[in-house]
Amino acid sequence: MTSRRKKIYEGKAKILYEGPEPGTLIQYFKDDATAFNGEKKAQLEGKGVINNRISEYIMTRLAGIGVQNHFIKRMNLREQLIKEVEIIPLEVVCRNIAAGSLSKRFGIEEGQPLPRSIIEFYLKDDKLNDPMVSEEHITAFNWAQTQEIDDMMAATLRVNDYLCGMFAAVGITLVDFKVEFGRLYEGDFSRVILADEISPDSCRLWDSTTNEKMDKDRFRRDLGGVIESYTEVARRLGIMKEMPTVIQGGIH
Repeated sequence: MTSRRKKIYEGKAKILYEGPEPGTLIQYFKDDATAFNGEKKAQLEGKGVINNRISEYIMTRLAGIGVQNHFIKRMNLREQLIKEVEIIPLEVVCRNIAAGSLSKRFGIEEGQPLPRSIIEFYLKDDKLNDPMVSEEHITAFNWAQTQEIDDMMAATLRVNDYLCGMFAAVGITLVDFKVEFGRLYEGDFSRVILADEISPDSCRLWDSTTNEKMDKDRFRRDLGGVIESYTEVARRLGIMKEMPTVIQGGIH
């Protein structure tokens, strides 16, 4: 099915194909897991299926509270129909609790709550190891306009507020997450909307009681049980009750 379509772009975890109508794309979720900008790689059977469903669930709910995003509908186990956008070459990271690179950079113990949510920008460039950039860099190099930066920050804080509550209600702490944005063109005008995905690949999620990691850090740090943890996130959110049979069935 996918081989007949024109491939537009292939990333580490997803492939974008030409959509059925102008202004649309098909986003295919792969089972590939990568870390450290692709230096560490593995195939985790079923990961793409789980991330497709979790991202669908989250994007649908965010649209319901007015956070505009690229999601149109889920087409099958691994594919979504999405709006075509011009991706802004920035990763927007929102942090609530010290972890990962922030802990290393500032010598803050992992797990320490931050005084307030912190938003950081990183340039999307694997060859450069996605360097952290300031708003000065972003505007000077014309990666985004000042108004677009404001829109991205406002949307990211709304996403954070909503997801913190959503995950807390099912016993999960949202430590931090990464989102991406794109420009949706309407005639001569464009607006910034949420794009890419939101899943355990792009969030740090800890069990609220045990602080056990339920996200991609399990892969990064060789903790094992990656698929089981992703599946548990989906189960707690009340989606993918059929997931165990999907994995056993070996969907490719």
